[in-house]
Amino acid sequence: MHRAHLKQESMATSNEIPNLKALLGQRRGGASGGRGRGGIGLGSSSEERAQVLDNAVKGTDQDAAGSRASCVEVGYLHDPYAKLFTTQQTTRKLPLLNRGTYVRTSAIDALVSKFLVAYPTSAKQIISLGAGTDTRFFRLLDLYPQTRLIYHEIDFPSNTIAKIVAIQRQPLLYRKLLHIPSTSASYHSDTYNIHALDLRSLAASSDETPLPQIPNLNPSIPTLILSEMCLVYLEPSTVQSIVSSLLTHYLQPATPASLILYEPILPQDAFGRTMISNLQTRNIHLPTLTTYPELGDQRVRLQSYGFTDGAKVADTNTIWRGWISEEEKERIARLEFLDELEELEMLLRHYCVAWGWRDGEGDVFSKSWADVRE
Repeated sequence: MHRAHLKQESMATSNEIPNLKALLGQRRGGASGGRGRGGIGLGSSSEERAQVLDNAVKGTDQDAAGSRASCVEVGYLHDPYAKLFTTQQTTRKLPLLNRGTYVRTSAIDALVSKFLVAYPTSAKQIISLGAGTDTRFFRLLDLYPQTRLIYHEIDFPSNTIAKIVAIQRQPLLYRKLLHIPSTSASYHSDTYNIHALDLRSLAASSDETPLPQIPNLNPSIPTLILSEMCLVYLEPSTVQSIVSSLLTHYLQPATPASLILYEPILPQDAFGRTMISNLQTRNIHLPTLTTYPELGDQRVRLQSYGFTDGAKVADTNTIWRGWISEEEKERIARLEFLDELEELEMLLRHYCVAWGWRDGEGDVFSKSWADVRE
């Protein structure tokens, strides 16, 4: 999840999360400083350094797959496909991290579902950036079989190849598609598309390097763009250019469009500084985190992209408290014991979901998310 593309990272893996008890005990100051000791040597060429950084981002996808599988195994989420994309034996995550993954997934699922059920007979489109091993398409296919949905996933070729191979090997997956995916890095159909692209290729174009084609992308139907720990790895100017390309080149200006972001926030306190330091030891950097550090910054960010009909943001602690019913919270509490409630609150306050939209010719997004509280 950091760089060009998208990599969906788990709420945070155990070696990224600071020692919460230690941080809670600090009255001031913060993390034990130190710069990350990443694996990039001083003598490395710029190309070598770039490759190391890209590889680090690509590697976060299996972190996400493992966190998702752990969450499902314990019973937080229902996802029969989660284990099918993991390449390692499922390791049960700490209860704190399982809760974080649950809140993150539930929040995004809620926003996506509201989009799909608004005007249910109308065709809709989702573009998932850096989707990696994400299972959302298959879950939506089960939940909304009658919805006219075109689903696109964009990711590094190495990740899309791995996903297509996994689909080929799992009857539960490939029998849901019109035909078994080819052995190439991309897969295209009327409903599901996997595009082997570095997102940075969407950032700019010229006569020499035109923007790449995205087969089967419909430029005129309501479109939701999803970045779940993906754009956070890119420079803000690159992100601006990518979003602009999607909204003005691949989609028509009047097409209803939206963007959902899931990203960390609050980099300046002890937790944030320690998280950044921990990630740097893995050669993972989060440029947008320091550019948009607060909830208000994320809202302004969405507006600057052209989502002027609506721009909302909530940290995941607010989402846990306000979006999840008391009955569901009681069910979650019975799954596994968690007494670190203060630590959970700290963790959840450092991530947010931001959603912005332009309605264009219609009101699909205003209708979809009218009752969603920040």
